[in-house]
Amino acid sequence: MARTGSIRRKTRRRSATSRAQRADRYALYQRSVQSPEFDASFIDRVYRKEYGSPPMLLREDFCGTAAISCAFVASRRGRRAIGIDIDPEPLAWGREHNVAALPEARRGLVRLIEADVRDVMRPRADVVCAMNFSYCVFKTRDELRGYFEAARANLRRKGVLVLDVVGGPETQEEDTEETRTVGRGIRYVWEQKRFDPVSYNARFAIHFLFDDGSALHHAFEYDWRLWTIPEIRELLLEAGFRRADVYWEETDSETGEGNGRYRKVREAEADPAWVACIAAIR
Repeated sequence: MARTGSIRRKTRRRSATSRAQRADRYALYQRSVQSPEFDASFIDRVYRKEYGSPPMLLREDFCGTAAISCAFVASRRGRRAIGIDIDPEPLAWGREHNVAALPEARRGLVRLIEADVRDVMRPRADVVCAMNFSYCVFKTRDELRGYFEAARANLRRKGVLVLDVVGGPETQEEDTEETRTVGRGIRYVWEQKRFDPVSYNARFAIHFLFDDGSALHHAFEYDWRLWTIPEIRELLLEAGFRRADVYWEETDSETGEGNGRYRKVREAEADPAWVACIAAIR
């Protein structure tokens, strides 16, 4: 995550038809942050490796627009998905755009529920996933362990909980930004606003900048605790999971950057900023 200039720059006066005013923040989020087909494929690979058969029912906690749920259902005939989120707005957007984009015969295989993920019990799924670091809203060990216990209770006997986790010293720096192009004339900005080394509580924001000088500031904001891999694995075992495997991204030998392939590891090389996955085996 490289340092860049501040996004708090002067912008031209926005007209009534500025790109920022016309922008769909959920569509921009999916384009910038999510890779639902990759996530569905990774979930399938981890489950098959553990149990020798494909998972058929996915529960996507903190699902937002349910992009992973829809990609999972689209990836194999007969698959079903349940998406749960406490916020009705992204759920409505997901129904209108992601579920509606599925073939008509598969739309009914995605069920979206507005609720706290800890309050929805049954049906039990083959896989529960909590991606995009969403579980970091839980800031105490008791809260996070309680969520892991609920997730485990919602898994079948042959079940896996899949999480992603972010870390590295650059994720703990304040007033830094990562920017990249995510479309013609559109820049995505990830801003690290605050980090407290005592509590590991952190605040982040996503902004979008457009080539007409307009901006969609604070399109999304996050107030998280940055959990470490050892803490997460310990809490998963305390919640009753048999094992918590870490999957680390491989490095391209020519570029030195991640190549998008994740493999199970016991240890990894230090990196200034990284994203890994954890698969907890019921």
